[in-house]
Amino acid sequence: MLLWISQQLTPHFSGFNVFSYLTLRAILATMSALLISLIVGPRMIARLSRYQIGQVVREDGPKSHLPKAGTPTMGGALIIVAILVATLLWADLRNRFVWIVLGVTVAFGLIGFYDDYLKLVVGHSRGLVPRWKYFWQSVGGLGAAVTLYLTAQAPTETTLFVPFVKSVAVPLGAGGFIMLTYLMIVGMSNAVNLTDGLDGLAVMPAAMVAAALGVFAYASGNAVFAGYLTIPAVPHAGELLIFCAALVGAGLGFLWFNAYPAQIFMGDVGALALGAALGVIAVIVRQELVTLVMGGIFVLETASVILQVASFKLTGRRIFRMAPLHHHFELKGWAEPKVIVRFWILSLLLTLAGLATLKLR
Repeated sequence: MLLWISQQLTPHFSGFNVFSYLTLRAILATMSALLISLIVGPRMIARLSRYQIGQVVREDGPKSHLPKAGTPTMGGALIIVAILVATLLWADLRNRFVWIVLGVTVAFGLIGFYDDYLKLVVGHSRGLVPRWKYFWQSVGGLGAAVTLYLTAQAPTETTLFVPFVKSVAVPLGAGGFIMLTYLMIVGMSNAVNLTDGLDGLAVMPAAMVAAALGVFAYASGNAVFAGYLTIPAVPHAGELLIFCAALVGAGLGFLWFNAYPAQIFMGDVGALALGAALGVIAVIVRQELVTLVMGGIFVLETASVILQVASFKLTGRRIFRMAPLHHHFELKGWAEPKVIVRFWILSLLLTLAGLATLKLR
């Protein structure tokens, strides 16, 4: 919105032309989202506390989590609001990618909101029935996949690229592209949700991956940079840098209140939305495989649950003391802050490894 206003004023005041630069608008989007989170956060915490919308702690979980019962939840709505406002303020709203990513974020946020609402307000312990939760996630994922395929303007947008191998580019076709996009969106959404089990554990890696995807979006959207780095050139994808920057700012603002010991939890409303947003951005900038590396923490957490369930059903034995993986380390005696920070460090290393692929081609 503000970009359009600045463009109308530029012929009269040349100084407004500075807002045409993506990098400046990305910085402003980060600051805007961070400021919105810091201002709205205390009010949201107070309101959630007043209505007693608090965390329900599993009785079979780590005993150290019992004091967390009653901590305000559904704080992910704060992240979504901050991202939406900052993106609408600073992004080019004529860009189709911006609207697709915003649509996916809001859609999955609504699914998570309804799930949290059933659990925390209505009192249904299971929340949204899993099959219905997965159904609506599938609707959102397939809807985004079909939209991206039908609006694709270049073959690059529907081709699978393999890191480190410049000569490998696999045209996916309609079926392959839609299936890959669906798996990335729904898979990342659930992976971030599984990771969101400790104070700040999920939001910081999500912000790191978003920052890296912002770099990929900026480079992919610039034909010169994309050619020099030999990465897929995706016209107009650079505008997603604004969304990624807003996600980073909103995530850091939320972490202000979510850091150990947390004053508020994200809930499904935030975790499902953040994961889906990262998944769809990865597809747009054609960095699906690299994103799975950068989001390795989310992949490991998901894999630990799958392996635990499979092992128990097949052998009657558990591989981990408890899944997801972060609970395993808690039950081994690691203090919660130690688990969180070590997972952050690992996430940073994986994100840097993903960024390194920009030159290692």
